[in-house]
Amino acid sequence: MHRLVTYLLVGVLLLFLVLIRAYENVLFYDPYLTFFENDYLYIDSPRREVAKLVLFTTLRFVLNTLISLGVLYLVFRDKSIVKFSVIVYVVVYILLLIPFLYFVINPKQEDYYLFFNVRRFLIQPIGLILLLPAFYYYKLKR
Repeated sequence: MHRLVTYLLVGVLLLFLVLIRAYENVLFYDPYLTFFENDYLYIDSPRREVAKLVLFTTLRFVLNTLISLGVLYLVFRDKSIVKFSVIVYVVVYILLLIPFLYFVINPKQEDYYLFFNVRRFLIQPIGLILLLPAFYYYKLKR
């Protein structure tokens, strides 16, 4: 594929990530969006529907993951990198969903900061930010 087309496709995928972030209030049920914008360390946890919250958090994670996998494939053109990334994303999702559920079901003010960070890894494309330079470095050393 021509390099310009690759750059354009990567740009479009990154734009999708930006749009997911820009329209998160419209696209996803997440009462914690406004909660964490405020002084959350000193207020009570918002009312929430746990099943709906987990479903929409999972949907957002899957959308970010699929777009991130597309970016990784376009940048490196290596299916083994994509396969390894899928494994990483699945393991990360499982490992983060457990504390996420705990914090949602048992909200305590002393846990809000930790919950904020666990939730951030689930709803933001942080995996791409970590994997892209890691695979780039791996390719350089190989």
